[in-house]
Formats: sequence, structure tokens, C-alpha cells
Amino acid sequence: MPRSSRPLALLAALVLLPGLAACSTTVAMEPAKLANDPACASVIAKLPKSISGQQRRWTDAQATGAWGDPASILMTCGLEPPAPSTLPCRTFDGVDWLVDESQAADNRYTLTTFGRSPALQVYLDFDVASSGDVAQALGPLIRDYLQPTGSACTALSDATATPAPSPTP
Repeated sequence: MPRSSRPLALLAALVLLPGLAACSTTVAMEPAKLANDPACASVIAKLPKSISGQQRRWTDAQATGAWGDPASILMTCGLEPPAPSTLPCRTFDGVDWLVDESQAADNRYTLTTFGRSPALQVYLDFDVASSGDVAQALGPLIRDYLQPTGSACTALSDATATPAPSPTP
């Protein structure tokens, strides 16, 4: 490139840069502690192009996924498997999910796999995306790649049931 056109090319790049940055579709996220687990890489490689009518977007963190514009579904793989919890636990198509409804007033749920390692978590806007659609789209990937830990959803009544008296000899 001739010397005289370098300043012009630089000026053109500086003028276009803000416009190009505004078109960015990358969603800023934080990776989980176990994001480098090979199981998460397998899940990420197979993520669906859309969930609940929301198109997939690029993220800037390892083992994450996002759908919608603005992002209404955020997924992170690589969490420590959760301990038993008092949160509602729902089983959908062979995958157990802890359902945190603490942000329901803001139309948000957090779903975390239970009994899988590493764990996967989804944060969703339920006015835009269905938790059933999320579970259906991600369930096969979770079953195929995230190892069962042996923990499973149980009803609160199962945990608090009074054992039958043992027979006396």
C-alpha cells in the first residue's frame, strides 16, 4: 500500500469501527469453574441453532451459550454438581433440574441440572422462552455427555417420611 493511502485507510477504519462494534452479536458471559471439562466441550459443539424461537448467539466465555436478541436464554456448563436442595426439582425427559424461581417477579428462572457432572445451568426469561423448550433442546446433550452422579430428584415427602417400624425379634 502506498504511504499516502495509509492515513486514509486508518481514518476509514476508525470511522467504521464504532459501526462495526454496534453490530456485534457476542454476549458477554463468565465461564464456570469446570468450563474446561471435555464433557462441556461436547455439549457446546452440539448446541441447537435455536431454542423456543430464539436464535443462537456467540458468547465470549468457554462452555457457554446464549439465544435471543436481547439474550433471553443464557447457558453455562461446568458448574460443580449441586448438593441436595430444597428447591423444586423437576424431571424432564430423563434429566433432573433444580428450578430456582427466586427471580420470578422479574420473569426469570434459573434451571440447574441435578445429578449430572459437571452441572449445567440455564438462566431464562420465561416471557420469551419456555423452560420446557429449553429442557427438550438440551436434554439429549445432557444425557449423552454429562455423567450421572447417582443423585436424583425426590419428593419432599420421600425425604421426611417416617420409616416403618422394624419387627421385633
